[in-house]
Amino acid sequence: MRVTVENGRAIKVTGEPDHPPTQGVLCTKVSRYADRVHHPRRLTTPMRRVGEKGEGRFEPISWDDALALAANRLSEIAARAPEAIVPYSYAGTMGLVQGDSIAQRFFHKLGASQLDRTICASAGAAGLKYTYGAGLGMLTEFFAESELILIWGANPIASNLHFWTRAQEAKRNGARLIAIDPYRSLTAEKCHQHIALKPGTDGALALGMMHVLITENLLDHAYIADHTLGFEPLKARALTYTPARVAQICGVDEQVIVDLARLYGNTRKASIRLNYGMQRVRGGGNAVRAIACLPSLTGAWRDRAGGALLSSSGWAPVDSFALARPDLMPGWPSAPARVINMNEIGNALLNPGEAGGDAAFGPKIEAIVVYNSNPVAVAPDSERVAAGFAREDLFTIVLEHFQTDTADYADLLLPATTQLEHLDVHKSYGHTHVMANLPAIAPVGEARPNTEIFRGIARAMGFAEPALYESDEAVAAAAFRWDDAALAGVDWPALKRTGWARLQVPDAPFAQGGFRTPSGKCEFYSERLAQQGIDPLPDYLPPYESAENAPELAARYPLAMISPPARNFLNSTFVNVESLRATEGEPHLDIHPLDAQQRDIAEGDEVRIFNDRGSMQARARVTDKAREGLVVGLSIWWKKLAPDGRNANQVTSQALTDLGGSATFYDCLVEVERA
Repeated sequence: MRVTVENGRAIKVTGEPDHPPTQGVLCTKVSRYADRVHHPRRLTTPMRRVGEKGEGRFEPISWDDALALAANRLSEIAARAPEAIVPYSYAGTMGLVQGDSIAQRFFHKLGASQLDRTICASAGAAGLKYTYGAGLGMLTEFFAESELILIWGANPIASNLHFWTRAQEAKRNGARLIAIDPYRSLTAEKCHQHIALKPGTDGALALGMMHVLITENLLDHAYIADHTLGFEPLKARALTYTPARVAQICGVDEQVIVDLARLYGNTRKASIRLNYGMQRVRGGGNAVRAIACLPSLTGAWRDRAGGALLSSSGWAPVDSFALARPDLMPGWPSAPARVINMNEIGNALLNPGEAGGDAAFGPKIEAIVVYNSNPVAVAPDSERVAAGFAREDLFTIVLEHFQTDTADYADLLLPATTQLEHLDVHKSYGHTHVMANLPAIAPVGEARPNTEIFRGIARAMGFAEPALYESDEAVAAAAFRWDDAALAGVDWPALKRTGWARLQVPDAPFAQGGFRTPSGKCEFYSERLAQQGIDPLPDYLPPYESAENAPELAARYPLAMISPPARNFLNSTFVNVESLRATEGEPHLDIHPLDAQQRDIAEGDEVRIFNDRGSMQARARVTDKAREGLVVGLSIWWKKLAPDGRNANQVTSQALTDLGGSATFYDCLVEVERA
């Protein structure tokens, strides 16, 4: 980002024109970042709760008083049961310094519970780990040279503009673009073909494609022999997924599957851009594994314009140990603190037996410290999450920019800086650059960086560990393994001078194999999974909530619901920027004309979406963008800014994915009625 500053205020934020992935362009959301930084309701002073939890009534206090209050309460709890304290954070900033460096060190020193940060991407990350060895993929810029691009479970017009620029370039050069998505998104509308499969059936479609590739011999046998492991058992699995069977599972025409596989197998420069939407179901990890196998079957990896990309984050040599210092944990490494999955925070706060499986859960959660996240809005099964945060005996600290839904439940609300006000260093999961994030303006009001807030609490608690007080500069300088070949010739001072550095990744990274698995090959068969008692081959797992897996539930709640990001929101970030929210208007639910007719629902009707977990209301849009049997609620609204005070997570589940323990937001059955 290039920031224009006038009289100490950021007045304009644009894309940096010299940065190769950005090329001077920002998405609609981030181009309004200055509006967010200088928003009239920006938190600028520490505050203490004076009303009931959830009311959002606070009074200003000094930083000294705020840090003393935090230290006193956390010290008292830690003296009895340090694991009764839980951090809750995710990607409010993805910076390696302000994300989880000093914060992680603080909680490790404290002996607090650890958080399994799995809400977004861990099923897909696990799928890649067991197939490629890490979050690795083709380079974004070379999609522009592809002859076929499968955009699978992704809506890059809304969420990956810089990839979409390359896809459009490829399209102008004659490439065919195919969207695979239950919903005809903005992106799908601009592709040559849209394959609207049932939610959660992506793994079956990939296996059906394999069936055709194998039976019609559209394979690169040399690549398979030299650079893959487990072809014969994968072949046996794939041959059970006939196009006829897959057509029934996915709800698409059999010929569509055959034609897709033939086109893919006969196109040399064939690429796949998949995204995290398709892994937010029970079988999400297996689905990613299945799709990730396809380029190795056809040898698409031989060309720099072939292959697949879900995440490129694994290319960056991050020094996670140096950042988080797990050795500060009292029981490390033999007896680390307990781990709580962030998707199960509702159960963890209300009924630990459900989250932990049994009484082994350990001490009841007495304190939670939230930063870089808004769980009352974004965590699944929202009624239980809000009820957990409403516990009067739960001490809650929230570090935030604004008074979010979660902030309303805070006992102590602390103002944090934005990207424009603090130092940081970033990797990417969409391209292969690392970036320095230098402050453009001074902190607004009394806001402090996350790092400084956690240093302050540690100091007030009397901790003497030097690692807790390292400067942001020192943490940034330790963030990467600078001697790694990927960062040849780059160090922190050099990165600060230039702003970014391209990682030294080959143009066609797996043309000669070189995967980061134990075998060094693309592992169709994973011995690591087998050793865990998990199916070592990719397979299709029907969604938890589907007629296939739960017919009685589907009889009561016959509509599948997905809640992908609205174009103008970034999860729950930017929802309170009035210009962006005005563009979204109000919560909507897209419903197919036949489903609407059966329920006497007309365009513009207020409808109630419900299941056993809860309900929400939205304005109906009757459209065939949603396939029959599917409803789509673009998300995620702050509850307090929605007309009925609710959002899509009223109906989502705390159930976890097959691999990675990720959230199953799109594995959700509902019914819809006129409100």
